[in-house]
Amino acid sequence: GSQHHLEDIARVIEAKGPVKIYRENQKRKAAVTANISGRDLGSVLNDIKLRLKKLELPPGYFIEYGGEAERMRETFLSLGFAFIMAVFLVYMIMASQFESLVHPLTVMFTVPLGLAGVILILFLTGNTLSLPSLLGVIIMAGIVVNTGIVLVDYINQLRARGMNKDDAIVHAGVTKLRAVLLTAATAIFGMFPMAISRSEGSELRSPMALAVIGGLLVSTFLTLIIVPTVYSILDDIAHRTRKEVSKRLVGEE
Repeated sequence: GSQHHLEDIARVIEAKGPVKIYRENQKRKAAVTANISGRDLGSVLNDIKLRLKKLELPPGYFIEYGGEAERMRETFLSLGFAFIMAVFLVYMIMASQFESLVHPLTVMFTVPLGLAGVILILFLTGNTLSLPSLLGVIIMAGIVVNTGIVLVDYINQLRARGMNKDDAIVHAGVTKLRAVLLTAATAIFGMFPMAISRSEGSELRSPMALAVIGGLLVSTFLTLIIVPTVYSILDDIAHRTRKEVSKRLVGEE
């Protein structure tokens, strides 16, 4: 019950210490927060990572990026998965309609052509690959295959009527040119008001519309050249493969 002075049982030293201690997963953490202005999150994050590469942390310390950076990463992963699923489902539907695995593959070549257009128009307009533009990419992937479907389906119809492959490809390109251009123009002009809008919330809608427009512009014109070429090449490969399989089966018998 007696009282003792602290200096009798301890040595008191003044020093600096944390006012609050934050923990996450049973580990201490120090949070550094900041807002961005006039730049996109992706480029700012890349600059931060470059700077921090030169920083030597003591043993046991590490850096994690949270907040908007973490949400952006999760969004990109989920949208990437959605894009892959969209392409896969479109391919499966076309495979069932064409009753072939080769011809849908020909049509799917329009998707990378559309991606080239998306990147080009985003670069020219000063936009970045963000959540709205990724949504535009998914929409574009479902639209650009229409051109390839129109061409490939009509080529197959002409060949079924007895026309040889090369003549069918040329005739289909000439005959379906108007339909292809009208289909693309409808979607492009439908998205144009959204792309040039400067009203409230346009910063979310405009990149999506630009992605669709850029993808359709480039893919529509390149499809008229690339798809017939790829169709001819893949059809020749499939024809040679079927002949080799038939020869092997006959030889085994």
